[in-house]
Formats: sequence, C-alpha cells, structure tokens
Amino acid sequence: MGGQKLTYSRTLKHNVTKITKKISKNAVPWVKLHTPLIFVAFGSMRFIEVQVHEEASMPGRFAPTPSGRMHIGNIYAMLGAWLSARSRDDGMILRIEDIDGPRVVPGAADAMMDDLRWLGLDWDGDPVFQSARHDMYEDALRHLRGLDVSDVLDSLGPADAGTASRPGKRPDAAAPILVDSSAPLVYPCFCSRADIRAASAPQEGDRFMVYPGTCRRLAATDPAQTRERVLRGDRHSLRIAMPEPVADGTDAVISFEDEVFGMQRFDLPRDIGDTIIRRADGLFSYQLVVVVDDLTMRVDDIVRGRDLLRSNALQIYIRRALIASGFVDRPASDSSACDSATSGQTASAEHPHYAHLPLIDNAGGRRLAKRERSLDMGVLRAHGVTAERVIGYCAWLLGLQGSPSKTVPQPMSASEALSEFDWAKVRADTTDRRIDQRAFDEYFGL
Repeated sequence: MGGQKLTYSRTLKHNVTKITKKISKNAVPWVKLHTPLIFVAFGSMRFIEVQVHEEASMPGRFAPTPSGRMHIGNIYAMLGAWLSARSRDDGMILRIEDIDGPRVVPGAADAMMDDLRWLGLDWDGDPVFQSARHDMYEDALRHLRGLDVSDVLDSLGPADAGTASRPGKRPDAAAPILVDSSAPLVYPCFCSRADIRAASAPQEGDRFMVYPGTCRRLAATDPAQTRERVLRGDRHSLRIAMPEPVADGTDAVISFEDEVFGMQRFDLPRDIGDTIIRRADGLFSYQLVVVVDDLTMRVDDIVRGRDLLRSNALQIYIRRALIASGFVDRPASDSSACDSATSGQTASAEHPHYAHLPLIDNAGGRRLAKRERSLDMGVLRAHGVTAERVIGYCAWLLGLQGSPSKTVPQPMSASEALSEFDWAKVRADTTDRRIDQRAFDEYFGL
C-alpha cells in the first residue's frame, strides 16, 4: 500500500473536505480523512499519502436570547448570519444565550428553534445553551484575573480584526501604551447603577455608558480598603480595566474592518471604559460570555446589528486578553454542535469576520422590541403567513431585492435568498430600515 507523497491545501467547507490538487483522472470518488494525513484510494487500489496544510474555514452562529418570541428584526439578523456562512459553504452553530436567567421565558428557546426550522434556516449539531457553560466562564474569568493591563496591551499587535494603535498612525506602527504594569486587569467595583448614572453621561445611539473609574482609583490609592470591603462581603461586580491615556494625550484604539460599515475605530478609555464582566448578582455579563463562546466554538463569522459596533471593540479587547492569558489553549468544547461544525480545526478564530447590519425601526422610528406583538413570529404564523413571505421580507430588508427605499418585498425561500446574497447589496444602503405598519400588514395579509 505504498505510493508517492503529495502535498496540497484543504479548505473545510460545511464538513466536506475538498481536494484542491488534481491527483489522478482515475481516482475513485471517495476520500477517507485521517488528520493530519489523508489517504486517497485510486482505481488501482494503490494508496497515496497526502500531507495536509490546514486552511480550514470556521462557522457562523445564531445567538438568540430566549426572552420572548422572535420578531421580524430578529429573523432579519439571523437570515443575514445564515446567508453569510452558507454562502461560503461554512458551518452554522445555534447558541441559545440564556445566561441571564431572570430574562428567560419558558418555552421561548423551543419556539425559536421551531421557527428557524420552519423558515429553512438550518444549523449543524445540537444547540448549545450558555446556562450549561458556567464552569467555562468561571475558568475564563480566572485566567483574566491573573493578568495586568499591560499583558493585554502587549498582545494587541497588528491584526486584521483589531489593533491597539495611536490615532493617525498605521496599525503596524503602533506605539506601546504607557500604563502602570502592576494595574490589575480585573478589579472589584462597589458602585451602584445610581452612582454610575450620577457620575457619567451615556454615549449617543447605543446607550453605552462609560464608567468614571471610581473603584479603579480606590483600588490604586487604597488597595487595603478594597480588600477589606471584598472580605467583609460588600456587594460588588467585577470590571475589566481599559488602558489609561498616556502623557501626550493619545490613547489605545481598537480598529476593525466591518463588512457593512467599513473601518471602525474606538478609543478604549474614552469610548468604552472599564466594563462589567461579572455582575453583582453573580451572573456573567454578555460581553464576557459571548467572547468565550465564540473563541471556544471557533466562530469566525459574526453577523449582528450595528448597535453592537462599539461592543465589538470591547469584545476584541476581551478576546485579546483571553488569548494572552492562555485560555484558548484549553481543550475545545466537547459539545456536539462544535464538533459537527468545526471538526478537524485548530483554535484559530482570533480575528473573525465582522458584519453589522442596519437596524430595523418601527413606524415611530424606534428599534423593534419583542413586545411589539404584531411583528412577532407567533402572530405571523397564526395568521397563516408562509415561510417564503417572511424570508422574502427579511431579504428585502437586507437589500437583496434592491434598495428597500425603492422596491417592495417579494416572497422567496431561504435557498433563493442564498442565490441572491452578496455583501455588496447590503452595503449599498446602510441607513436603518423603517417598517411602515400599514405596508407590513398589507404584505402579510394581517
């Protein structure tokens, strides 16, 4: 069973390995995979050993919160995520973001999965529930607590997804940020929401509030008092610290290229600020768990609403911190969803592809909410609306049927939307979409 040794590159696409080098015209149409080797059977039944160079692609994900029935805006975002992944023949993970127990509505996760199946938006493997991953989040927090701020800044080198740099300079010419190397990356915060509101002003647009640094200053100037308050059980959250401005007034900047909105730059201390990663009630924050999940599930395609552009910069910072801590060297999650969608890959989803979509507003110009019953899937399906009408409407919102301001929606299936999908069509109009309730009701026959 000897034979010549060949070398090729492979790309893992939706769990199918495609050989990119033509080896023989009389090769039989099957391949048996043995990582890191592949043995290809030929008509003569001789075997050729093939050395593999990994160029494996990685999955996208659905990440709904089971706080109620999905509405048309949720489906719009999930369709965008599904089209992005499936247009590259990549895998798709379903992650139920139920980490915030008090917000979870019983039965909502099952209804979401039923709606996705009905719409033809499939995923690979079993769904993953954040509520079953507390040990992993605790481990990630333990890794972060072993770092100083400077450890993260050292890791923020040139990257196509995120970079710490000084404004006006190329990312690969980034200068180091001067901070106290002993400043802990994670510190306790005893402030109440009222305290923070009184000392801060929310940022426009996405309700982001920059923390004024009260407890960070306390930890720096009186660490004994901080330790004493923790030991006596004073209620506190945990925050991740951003780098502080350097003497010449410049700051650490996270930059990343977004598929829809182009290059984005956020000043870490001024635009983001120290952020809670574990709440005072003991629950882990969304900002931490979403990064842990994407890293351990090796997700490299992240599609969501533009209101999370600022959060994306924060998540890049947390991502780099986890990588610097050695957390990603831990074994991959053993969930069947991860195995199914990412089989044979290494943990290299350090710099994902980002796409943030225009938001969907109601007739009054306010962002859609799950309490708007007329737009939710339960109401639509109860009225006999077809899956093609829902997919067609969301594809129209994405711009796949021409500019939403100049066209009217047409029904189409998920597979038909996939054949029309192109990010250039989404980028053609980045204004937020506004749903006209009368036109919506007429289209769906309500």
